[in-house]
Amino acid sequence: MRKQLDPRIPILVNNNVTKNHRSFVVLVGDKGRDQIVNLHFLLSQARVSARPSVLWCYKKDLGFTTHRKKREAKIKRDVKRGIREPNDQDPFEIFVTVTDIRYTYYKESHKILGHTYGMLVLQDFEALTPNLLARTVETVEGGGLIVLLLKSMNSLRQLYTMGMDVHARYRTESSGEVKPRFNERFILSLAACPDCLFLDDELNVLPLSKGKDIEPLPEQNGKGTTRSQENAELRELKNSLEGSVPAGPLVALAKTTDQARALLTFVNSLITPSDPSSSSNPSSSLSSALNTTTTLLAARGRGKSSALGLALAAAVHTGYANIFLTSPAPENLQTAWEFLFKGLDALGWEEHLDYDILQATHDLSSFGNGVDEAAESNPTLGKGDGGKKPIVRVNIFRNPTHRQTIQYIDPRDAHVLGQAELLIIDEAAAIPLPVVRNLLGPAMAKGSASAGGYAVWLASTVNGYEGTGRSLSLKLIQQLRDNSISGPPTKGDSGKGNSSHGNRTLNEVKLSTPIRYAPGDEVEKWLNTLLCLDVSSSSAPSPFSTLPHPTLCTLYHINRDTLFSFHPASEAFLQRIMSLYVASHYKNQPNDLQLMSDAPGHELYVLLPPINAEDKEEADILPHPLAVIQVAFEGRISRESVLSSLSRGLRAGGDLIPWLITQQYQETKFAELSGARIVRVAVGEGIGGMGYGSRAINCLNAYFSGEYFNLDEPETENSAETHARDDAREAGDAKKATLHTEKITVRAPNAMPPLLQRLSERRPEQLDYLGVSYGLTGSLLRFWKRLSFVPLYIRHTPSDLTGEHTCVMVRGLNSTTDVEMEWLGEFGADFRTRLLTLLSFPKFRDFGSVLGLSVLEAINNNTSIKAVDTRELQGGVKALTPALLPSLLTPFDLKRLESYGNNQLDYHVILDLLPLVATLFFQRRLNRPKSSEASGEVNNLSLSAVQSAILLGMGLQRKTVEEIETELSLPVSQILAMLVKLILKITKRLKDVQKEGITQTMPDHSIAVSLPSNDRPAASEGETWKNVSATVEAELEAAGAEEKDAMKKRERQREMINSLDLRKYAIDNASMDWSTAETQVAKIAGTASKKSHQTVLSVKSIGSKRKASDIGDDGGGGVKKPTRRGKKAKR
Repeated sequence: MRKQLDPRIPILVNNNVTKNHRSFVVLVGDKGRDQIVNLHFLLSQARVSARPSVLWCYKKDLGFTTHRKKREAKIKRDVKRGIREPNDQDPFEIFVTVTDIRYTYYKESHKILGHTYGMLVLQDFEALTPNLLARTVETVEGGGLIVLLLKSMNSLRQLYTMGMDVHARYRTESSGEVKPRFNERFILSLAACPDCLFLDDELNVLPLSKGKDIEPLPEQNGKGTTRSQENAELRELKNSLEGSVPAGPLVALAKTTDQARALLTFVNSLITPSDPSSSSNPSSSLSSALNTTTTLLAARGRGKSSALGLALAAAVHTGYANIFLTSPAPENLQTAWEFLFKGLDALGWEEHLDYDILQATHDLSSFGNGVDEAAESNPTLGKGDGGKKPIVRVNIFRNPTHRQTIQYIDPRDAHVLGQAELLIIDEAAAIPLPVVRNLLGPAMAKGSASAGGYAVWLASTVNGYEGTGRSLSLKLIQQLRDNSISGPPTKGDSGKGNSSHGNRTLNEVKLSTPIRYAPGDEVEKWLNTLLCLDVSSSSAPSPFSTLPHPTLCTLYHINRDTLFSFHPASEAFLQRIMSLYVASHYKNQPNDLQLMSDAPGHELYVLLPPINAEDKEEADILPHPLAVIQVAFEGRISRESVLSSLSRGLRAGGDLIPWLITQQYQETKFAELSGARIVRVAVGEGIGGMGYGSRAINCLNAYFSGEYFNLDEPETENSAETHARDDAREAGDAKKATLHTEKITVRAPNAMPPLLQRLSERRPEQLDYLGVSYGLTGSLLRFWKRLSFVPLYIRHTPSDLTGEHTCVMVRGLNSTTDVEMEWLGEFGADFRTRLLTLLSFPKFRDFGSVLGLSVLEAINNNTSIKAVDTRELQGGVKALTPALLPSLLTPFDLKRLESYGNNQLDYHVILDLLPLVATLFFQRRLNRPKSSEASGEVNNLSLSAVQSAILLGMGLQRKTVEEIETELSLPVSQILAMLVKLILKITKRLKDVQKEGITQTMPDHSIAVSLPSNDRPAASEGETWKNVSATVEAELEAAGAEEKDAMKKRERQREMINSLDLRKYAIDNASMDWSTAETQVAKIAGTASKKSHQTVLSVKSIGSKRKASDIGDDGGGGVKKPTRRGKKAKR
């Protein structure tokens, strides 16, 4: 049955073909696939060129077979069954048979980068993601058609509640239902696109379409003024280069002035010898150009790949011998190969006479680096052939004495670039950043900006849809720019610089004029608005005349229902938020927008400057955000789920930190806690490092701690109730309306909750901790360390996207007590022990010693971990006791350390002891309590920052002194001098521990012991000797005092004796008879050998005898002779 076609459909197609713009059609209905034939016919009639090719993207099941033999077999079976006439022709089957269609799974859509198609068909709407949408739509050329197939539905409002495949990743055990806010914004944005039509499966125009009022374009004799000026400038440039080889013929193929200038930049980076054919080795003249890097950045459809192909032809003509091309997949280079052959044709080269083309015969992914095995000579391959087998090599033999080769390599085969002279990287943003670094050379892979000894041409898109575009521009190209002397890039031109001091010359080129379609394309504008692709604020002026102090700024909560409602004010605020994301983060991709809008456990907070309420103009203006925080609520996982997952070794989606920490520490109770993971912290461009990010985090911590919530203020209406009421109202409206009568518009402002809400008006969520997961870098670690976050996990392998190790850090809230955060101290101490061991393994050994030291400082500065260390030092199992020390260090080891500390040995002698010494120091086991009492005071062994870095690098990471010299920029002599000092400090502490053990073996004065004596019999049983209570000094003092008293007494006695008259005791020599005594002395001298001889002499007194009363107290009487016993006794 024939039906009249709505004239607005061909008018839309014809108008956009005339303007070289793209058209968008949404087909609603299960039979919409059959109408693709008619739409393709309309497109073919409107275009002058050949039938447009078709890209058909789907999820899993296409719904029909694309195999010709299978299709014929199905027709025969249907004829036999009688459900089809033998000569019946199905228009759709004819369309599939005669049309050039490429069928692609959504998961394999990365292979279409670099290709261009005339028509795009997207089916399986539930599998679409923002990344897929941007990647596929941008492959359509100007005048093409994009068709989106939707299933039958009564109202397009059903898409507002339609579950998408990606939503399964957003759901967690504790989160609520997913609200597809992105679908609502997607439909409303399409309805606002003037080049979009909503049709049913009978090609009836639905009233939702803004393009329903389209009218035919008036006939125009000439083109626009802007386009004419562009063409005049391009013609002038082409005329000025006539006769210049190779630039002239190649620039003649350029489509825009931007592309022509970019091509000239590539050509100027080459060195052209006077006569390549006359030199036996023309490549010898290229050595000075091998230290150049040229980057080409632009949005999709600007002619990057074609410019690379034309520049490649110039490199071949110049004489480059070994040229390598790489891209995410060999199919991505189709455009580059096509324009290479066009350029060679323009230069007068001929296929088979000057070069041969080799084509892959198998899937290159199965060959690894053996691309040669997957290539064969194919003489029948035409230039620019869109065959299914990609080109992998071009052999050039125009000069018999100079062999030239253009070879495709896999991005991960950087080891084959040893003899390369030129490396071309296309779609570099779709290649992981570490892989691109390796391609640029070993020096770049280690973080230096001096690449390998070959020229590099790098082309990429930086709008972010590949996922690493900002990573390429913010990290890699910025690193090249910082180490070169090139200036900032200009539009369509490059900033050039000469190599100096071994640095590479960097040429930057940017393309802005579209080639794939004409400027002003409405579909491009719609896509940029929907996915916030064009929000870079690098050229926009700063919205702040003066920046407020961070303490004056306030944190607000953002209502996501209002933010993604497609209201003009909400859209402006959303674009500003995304500009902060793009300016401060390098891992942005359009999928992040859907995560932000649809994930049920995510919330947004924005830091705004103070608003002057008295100034009405300022109060009515939408504020410019200073910082944005995206938070994901995690945790509250049931014990049964945790045990089930751990027993199977699996981990559920979502809840990143709870599952990760539970798996790493095998502690099931942690997953039951409730936490908030900070997904993003974005700060405005140019105001980073001013404290706004820290202010936002501190405000967020205070909010969750309950410091902002005011019980006196009325609490706002629960958002969940609002959602339920809105959904019920929308469901009721959907039941009443139909596709042909409904009018879907943006919700009225009074029907939406406020966009911004004070934190004092919201009841905070009950949380136990704050966490963050990010790519570990020195600057980010310092930022989170200042905010008192503690690292609990570092991924062992770097990320494939950025080459960074994922780090998870956690902290408690302001309101949590030390007892509640005791688990953080236990986890932190355990992670520190593991990290000290892992630092010597290959991936962690690549960490800078300063970065590793910063991680350890972030752990040791936490109060909970300090409490654990103090408890261990006061009797824990890890305390370094005198009994444990001999099992770690022998007396020989201690002697070696002591000798090295005294500069008596070379450091190689104690090299084997450094890992153990460093482990003891960084585990804080060398710290000693100040007293035996449990006072909590610890006598820390402190080292300077440089000494700690040296000890960590040489002891834990096993690095050489030369590697430490490179990292710390210190001479070897100074490093070794500091090593001696730190070893001396540590040795003294180890000696103290050893002395403490000796002290403990000495007897205690308070203990009674039995001490047998040689001078007296041993004590009997039960009898003990008591130790002297007084000290030796006290005893000496007492003995000295006694001796002083005795001396004073003797002095007094001497004085008393001197006062007596002793003359009466004098001996009168005259009255004494000495003759007898002399006789006895002579006799004694003669018999000296006799021992028993009497030696007592008696002297006879002649004078009068003394009276008895005068003798005194002798005890003798009269003239009685004293005896020997008496003398002895007297003595």
